[in-house]
Amino acid sequence: MTSLMNPDTPVKSSPARAAPKRPSGVERFRPQARRRLVRADVLGFFAWLSPVAAVALWLADGGSAGFSSFAGTMTALGIVAGLVGMDLVLLMLLLAARITLVDNAIGHDRALEIHKKLGKPALYLLLAHGVLIAIGYGAAEGLDPVSESVSLWTNVPDMWLAFVSMALFVAVVVSSLVAVRRKFPYEFWYAVHLMTYAAVGTAIPHQFSVGGLFAEGTWQRWYWLVLCVGTGAALLFYRVCLPVAASFRHRLTVSRVVRVAPDVFSIEMTGLHLERLAGSGGRFFIWRFLAPGQWWHAHPFSLSAEPVAATAPGRGKLRITVRNLGDGSARLAHIRPGTKVAIEGPYGLFSTAARSRNSVVMIGAGIGITPLRSLLESTPFEPGNATVLLRGHNESEIFLGQEIMALCQARGVTLFHLTGPRSSGNLAWLPREAVQAGFTVSSYAPGIADADVYICGPSAWAASVIRDVQAAGVPAGQLHYERFDW
Repeated sequence: MTSLMNPDTPVKSSPARAAPKRPSGVERFRPQARRRLVRADVLGFFAWLSPVAAVALWLADGGSAGFSSFAGTMTALGIVAGLVGMDLVLLMLLLAARITLVDNAIGHDRALEIHKKLGKPALYLLLAHGVLIAIGYGAAEGLDPVSESVSLWTNVPDMWLAFVSMALFVAVVVSSLVAVRRKFPYEFWYAVHLMTYAAVGTAIPHQFSVGGLFAEGTWQRWYWLVLCVGTGAALLFYRVCLPVAASFRHRLTVSRVVRVAPDVFSIEMTGLHLERLAGSGGRFFIWRFLAPGQWWHAHPFSLSAEPVAATAPGRGKLRITVRNLGDGSARLAHIRPGTKVAIEGPYGLFSTAARSRNSVVMIGAGIGITPLRSLLESTPFEPGNATVLLRGHNESEIFLGQEIMALCQARGVTLFHLTGPRSSGNLAWLPREAVQAGFTVSSYAPGIADADVYICGPSAWAASVIRDVQAAGVPAGQLHYERFDW
């Protein structure tokens, strides 16, 4: 059943048209949700265990003996701060490595959120490491911390690399601050962020010459070797090898660019073995269009339609839909047919993999409507167990609206076009007339508390939707919203 809400339709009559939900029966997705939560808990346990193990191994190898004097205590505390700080840095790298296990358990945006939150603690611990080591070594030699630092720089091999590493870590953390990131293009921030690898690389050598971390015959030597080599291997495999293999496997080529609205266009591509990407509706890929001046730009876009595999030997089809939100996306409108495309992904949990209930509610606005279109096409549900709410100032902002309507009619989905001027307050995501009439999200989706809810749209708008959805009784585990911004 399809319902529309627009300025020509009485607001109060629209929610009453919603088709009654069918009994949910056995929840087919609950075992999947439980397994995902178990994976997330196991990953969380090992994340907490990692720094604890680093300190425990150091203590087991005689580290506790240093707490017998002021100088020894300062040095020991500095070592502990360095161990935990370095462990957090390696954990940050693993969270940003796009590891499939992590992505399937907590999602790409959640992994990056944790990655960002660890940045400041890691930096503070590493700064404390340097200060406490200088105090401890200086106290043992009768020098003040500044003089001891100069002495370490000039007299200890590789120690200057530790100072360089610290400067690089400071630059990376500062560049990650929201206020700083907004002043520079993504490419500048990304280039600076790559210094994390240089910072880790320059932090290791001084451990051989002064820290004793890799001393022969110690358990911590093997612990850190495994952790460092494992992190490097994960980054190489998931950030380089898999994307290169995917690009060669699918051999994507732009076939045409189609205008959808004045500032919205679809890029259609052909490729090989696209059946391997089936079921990726809602998840996003990293796209690089290999044209002059474009190849080094990475674009995170979701599919706006399920891939169509070739029915005979030949090339299948897939599509993304892009809105002109800046210079990078604007240039894509002029991509020429025949341009080769490199691909990474899919990433994220904005897909059937996040389902925990038989019923589903999808709420989208702006260009966020397009991932919902592909999710609507691919995710399973019984007729009558899905509701789609699309928000736009007018019908022209309901992108791919005709396609979505056809899918809803074919699959028995209740569809609302929520058009009209914005409202204000806690229900700012709804049209003004709907709020004045007393409508909330429950008016359009009465059974929303027992449904998976997918939200995609501008961040401020999505925050308003999330507040309304939570007020309707939807638990956090059933609410699915991913941020694609950097």
